[in-house]
Amino acid sequence: MKKYLPWIITLVLVAAFIAVLPSSVTIVPIAEVEARQQSEAFDPVAFVEGIWSSQIVPTVTEKAVDLAAILNQFEVDAEGRAKKEQLTAIAQENGLITVGEAHVYLVKGAGVVTAVDTESRVGTLTLQLDGYDGPITVKLYSGPRIPSDETAARDAVGFINFGDFRDQTEYGKVGSELNKRIASEVLGGLDVGALEGKRISFYGAMGIRTFNLIDIDVSTLTVVPIQVEVLE
Repeated sequence: MKKYLPWIITLVLVAAFIAVLPSSVTIVPIAEVEARQQSEAFDPVAFVEGIWSSQIVPTVTEKAVDLAAILNQFEVDAEGRAKKEQLTAIAQENGLITVGEAHVYLVKGAGVVTAVDTESRVGTLTLQLDGYDGPITVKLYSGPRIPSDETAARDAVGFINFGDFRDQTEYGKVGSELNKRIASEVLGGLDVGALEGKRISFYGAMGIRTFNLIDIDVSTLTVVPIQVEVLE
């Protein structure tokens, strides 16, 4: 009898499991599962819409630091490179440093547009920045596209954090959607081709990538504009 006892116990447990199975397991139709997944799907358009006017724009305009004041602190060699250690200290004082070691700033400034690139879909304006006459070339994205890997607008505001999203995909979509919003709403109304020689003012975000680098190329820095005004 003893040798059969383990088998008897196993059969009793299996029978008990089968008995409670109908009440403890819910079979959900595939259509219902798909509907739930769609309802839970992240909507980057709605997310950006919900924060653009109420949070993004006010944060940039209230916290922006004068870009000329930042650049005047950079010690740049003849090849347009600066030491990471020095740039880190400036970023800690005037901006943020991301988990990926990008230095991101909210910036403002004004100046004269000296060149306009309309040949590339990632167009730019070259600016003679008021208050800065150093070796760094300052540009603003002018559309119609902003590079897909450009995340300064997302990262520099300081309140859009990776931990607030389910995964990297959602976080990435926010950056992409912000760029689309900027391209359409901020840059879409500009007559870019007519801006050469004009004075403009701007608020925006700027990023410098430093991951795994010691000497950082800052010969050209490009601002993602959040507001642009043609002054004359």
